[in-house]
Amino acid sequence: MSIGSSLSAQETKAVSRPNIVVIVADDLGYGETGMMGNREIPTPNIDSLADRGIRCTSGYVTSSYCSPSRAGLLTGRYQSRFGYDQNPTGARNLLPDSGLPLTETTFVEQLRNSGYKTGLVGKWHLGAVADLHPMQRGFESFYGFLHEGHFYVPGSVEHPDSFANVMTMVRDKSLDAGSVLQDGNFVRGNYAPINEPAYDQDNPILRGKDVIEESRYLTEAISDESVEFIKQNHESPFCLMVCYNAVHSPMQAPLEDCEALKRIEDVQRRIFAGMLVSMDRGIGQLLDAIDEHSLRRNTMIVFLSDNGGPTKELTSSNKPLAGGKGTLYEGGVRIPMVWSFPDRLPEGVVEQRPILSLDIAATALDVAGLPIPENVDGVSLMSWIDSPLAKGHETIFWRMQRGKKALRSGNWKVVSPGESQPFELYHLASDIGEERDLAAKQPEKLSELINRWQSFNRQMPPLK
Repeated sequence: MSIGSSLSAQETKAVSRPNIVVIVADDLGYGETGMMGNREIPTPNIDSLADRGIRCTSGYVTSSYCSPSRAGLLTGRYQSRFGYDQNPTGARNLLPDSGLPLTETTFVEQLRNSGYKTGLVGKWHLGAVADLHPMQRGFESFYGFLHEGHFYVPGSVEHPDSFANVMTMVRDKSLDAGSVLQDGNFVRGNYAPINEPAYDQDNPILRGKDVIEESRYLTEAISDESVEFIKQNHESPFCLMVCYNAVHSPMQAPLEDCEALKRIEDVQRRIFAGMLVSMDRGIGQLLDAIDEHSLRRNTMIVFLSDNGGPTKELTSSNKPLAGGKGTLYEGGVRIPMVWSFPDRLPEGVVEQRPILSLDIAATALDVAGLPIPENVDGVSLMSWIDSPLAKGHETIFWRMQRGKKALRSGNWKVVSPGESQPFELYHLASDIGEERDLAAKQPEKLSELINRWQSFNRQMPPLK
């Protein structure tokens, strides 16, 4: 029986329950926003959320790849518990087991069963076959796409003139290593290990389950559709997930944003900045819509990235952290994160204790007045954030394909970067950049954390 099914519609309607908005950026590095100290790219709307909420300097996701990270976020459980350590790309998205297993329940489904209006706008990446569609997993409405990425405007790399009103940069391994070739608003560069994938293949833009033609710049379309959802549902308690594909590749930014950022000389960096500026502007529109309907004080808003940024691919900055997307160093899993809920959560606070993406599910259920399932690994912030003695997540576990392993315990962390690679040991409080491996100097601490990782891992099914 689903969690919300024990509450009648009359009972749930009688309770004034808060709205829940989760804004997910894609591949946004830890050090890219103004709230994290970056003054190169203006992000006033993301920064304003931090001013009115909690800026988490130790916010974490449970994988440094998109799909498993999102599986953890939506279930509130370590995705390794249900064997979802994979990150399907391209045609693999079409396989029946490439998505969130049907054994798992999303927190959105539990909210919907209790009377919430629910919607997803943007990227899904948790299954492309019919029974894994987001409208089968708790979302009443959906606008977006199902795979890992999408071009931001219609067109094709083979006919670059078809990309209208944007500056585009794609990866091209046929060029000399490190070289860049620009022709008007279209740029090719050999700056990353692969050619630009055919993101749009078998991956149309959908409204619900229907294919539509979309001419708007996709970031702007996601923002517009999110605003429309609020307009249509503001009289009911709602849960809206806004999953931008910005700043994920392919690199495409509106020409007007690139022109406004021409002080940035490097063209790759300028396009990236334009993508981020467009997303931030859309977040501002979303916040304006919430304010227009006087919903801010009764709306919990969480902003985060699904993983760290891929530096070579996007110019991402994860500073001061080491590593990035695809690794289990801090730059891969420690992400920009903000929680804003006036009157219920502190405002203008910097929170250094570890907070997990898994906590979103637990907190959403808690504030909605629903029980948190016992198998959920996340915890409700409402239960501890006001306590100066609480430590947040004392232990955090990571496991990824290709033998990548990590565990944080207090201020200590062990990392094994790949198959047959030894564990490294870092003290994060004194070495946030993971520059000094203490494994040889602290063998007892190393052994203790490895044993904890192994104990955690024994709770999980074997890696596929």
